[in-house]
Amino acid sequence: MYSINIAFVNEIGIKVNLMCNKKKTILLDLDGVINEYTKGFQKDYIPPVKKGAVDFLEILSKKYDLKLFTSRNKNLVEKWVFNNGLDKYFSGITNIKEVCWLFVDDRCITFNGNYDDLLNEIVNFKVWHENKVH
Repeated sequence: MYSINIAFVNEIGIKVNLMCNKKKTILLDLDGVINEYTKGFQKDYIPPVKKGAVDFLEILSKKYDLKLFTSRNKNLVEKWVFNNGLDKYFSGITNIKEVCWLFVDDRCITFNGNYDDLLNEIVNFKVWHENKVH
């Protein structure tokens, strides 16, 4: 979180300081991070909320501005978010890679600056639930 101090003189000549606290933004992927996405994409169906997600969002939303990141139909996602009581945690829903502090996604690789490492990571990549022992 960062603060911006703004000072101005109001109409009666009193100096006023405003403190603006801005939370860092985190974009959270819907499928596979917030919901139980283990059976592939289904256009008109969003799987249930993943166990532990609500507690996770409760904690995270106190310190960060959370946005839901998804390629799904926005109206469908908005209804799902509202029906699952998650609307209080998210400041928005987007399908655009917005400027943010951090992305959380089940299908991503952190680039460490080394392309050889990156190629190896790509070739050997598995989604987290594919690595689970059943």
